[in-house]
Amino acid sequence: MSAALPRSYLFVPGNRPQRFEKAHAAGADAVILDLEDAVQPDEKPAARAAVLAAVSGDASRRAWVRINGSDTSWFSEDIAALVAHPGVAGIVLPKAETREQIEVVLAHAHSALTVLPIVETARGFANLAVLCAAPRVSRIVFGTLDFQIDLGIDGDDEELHLFRSQIVLSSRLAGIGAPVDGVSTTIVDIEAIEADARRGRRFGFGGKLCIHPKQVDAVHRAYAWTDREQAWARRVLAAVGASDGAAVAVDGKMVDLPVILKARRIVEDR
Repeated sequence: MSAALPRSYLFVPGNRPQRFEKAHAAGADAVILDLEDAVQPDEKPAARAAVLAAVSGDASRRAWVRINGSDTSWFSEDIAALVAHPGVAGIVLPKAETREQIEVVLAHAHSALTVLPIVETARGFANLAVLCAAPRVSRIVFGTLDFQIDLGIDGDDEELHLFRSQIVLSSRLAGIGAPVDGVSTTIVDIEAIEADARRGRRFGFGGKLCIHPKQVDAVHRAYAWTDREQAWARRVLAAVGASDGAAVAVDGKMVDLPVILKARRIVEDR
């Protein structure tokens, strides 16, 4: 986990400006103003105007914006209106498949803008290394729902294990942030949301997309070290400190360098 990167990204429809303030107040690490899936075609221009007005306001409320895909007529208009605006922290790019798509986004962007490509197609997955190495890509987002549809996969658990692992591996090899897992479709089952987020964390993901404020706390709990994990880490470091360089075991298990490094990470992330 990286303390510098968001654990949670909360979507809010771009055509619902009355919800923007609530989204910022919901406690998510980052807010994504959505111009794509959440907005009907006839409302796209109004939604873009509402998003532009929002990012032009309080400078402390910088947001990410999910623009429309490069295969749509709204793509170039979204880019022209938003990427140069300092109130836009970054662009969430749907159906990301090529470096060229990212370069188009960045062609006239302000110097601090970064990109979160969403891998949600077979072609995007096949080009993972290219997307991870593209300029100003901070991390990859796994668009699990559309990915399942594109590949004809029925299920979000073991059916996606290979793909999750490969996204984590490619991100690590490229030296970018740990990737962001897809949404949980349930809103009321908090235990299921936390379990989904913990699964992503076990695979090496560093955050998760949220579609409702009620999901945020569950995601944050999943990406926090538990009291039990923290107590274990303290025991490991205490045992190592008292060992004077001798071999040591904690809870019946040998403590070697990887174990020590994990314990240090847990303590330092508190």
